[in-house]
Amino acid sequence: MMPPVSSLSVPVTAPVHASGVVDELAVLGIECWAHHGVLEHERRDGQRFLLDLALGLDTVPAATSDDLHDTVDYGTLVAAVKAAVESDPVDLIETVAQRVADLCLAAGAVAWTRVTVHKPDAPIDATFSDVALTITRKRADA
Repeated sequence: MMPPVSSLSVPVTAPVHASGVVDELAVLGIECWAHHGVLEHERRDGQRFLLDLALGLDTVPAATSDDLHDTVDYGTLVAAVKAAVESDPVDLIETVAQRVADLCLAAGAVAWTRVTVHKPDAPIDATFSDVALTITRKRADA
């Protein structure tokens, strides 16, 4: 059962927009095949990465106008994120996460982003379900 609206709270780190509204748009489970990692076989063979994006934005203008130009075109953003993750291999998922966060923040309406990079097939000699890094970034002018 959902709690009453009055008991919900906004995260302290979430920016409040001019309208007083803070909204979050999420795109979860973006699957990418990339060659990131410090080990030779990770760079050579590649592996699956999954990304979760949370975008903080004021959706009131888009809800009022019903116009895509007043919000984030998440289809275009996801295509750009996927292309960025699948190109230019790096050693660390920290670098991948920052690359994705920079793209998200470049989308005009986005004031803050939370990016999670999942590396479920990381080369760890143990039974595990996932390795994940989550970063939160905000625009300097937000």
